[in-house]
Amino acid sequence: MFDELAPTWQTRIGPHHVGALSLALAEVEAPSRALDVGTGTGVAAQTVARRFPDAEVDAVDLAPAMVAEAKALLPAELVPRVRFQVGDASELPFDDGAFELVTLENMIPFFDELARVTAVGGAIVVSFSRGDETPIYVPADRLRRELGRRGFTQFADFSAGPATALLARRR
Repeated sequence: MFDELAPTWQTRIGPHHVGALSLALAEVEAPSRALDVGTGTGVAAQTVARRFPDAEVDAVDLAPAMVAEAKALLPAELVPRVRFQVGDASELPFDDGAFELVTLENMIPFFDELARVTAVGGAIVVSFSRGDETPIYVPADRLRRELGRRGFTQFADFSAGPATALLARRR
């Protein structure tokens, strides 16, 4: 089923879909380890890997078909640093504080898990490729409130075309 939908989906999102994510990443200190949650086809994981050429990037998605697609689309030069695996965002298979950077694009934020795997001093970037028209969308005020309850501060908003992103740092 995904194979039938992929060309249409990619046409709808257009080249702008990581614009806000990219702007937010420009404000983040280079991590040694990053995690992309709900990676789908791996576009956000690739964006992180290209932005931070020394970072190791893990990426998880609940759907085995999406993980297979992400692996198939991964350029050869990123293969040594980007790892895709099947994983549940509500129970991530990583140690506490394992990542200096966690990204989500068009993904439901499981706030407790995000806080658990983000290192003190690390950052989270939550991005929506079509802003508030994204099928899975969480308003920035709710993101701030929920992340703030879990020790995140220094919020910043970004937009590029319809795409939006929120950056939060963990104290």
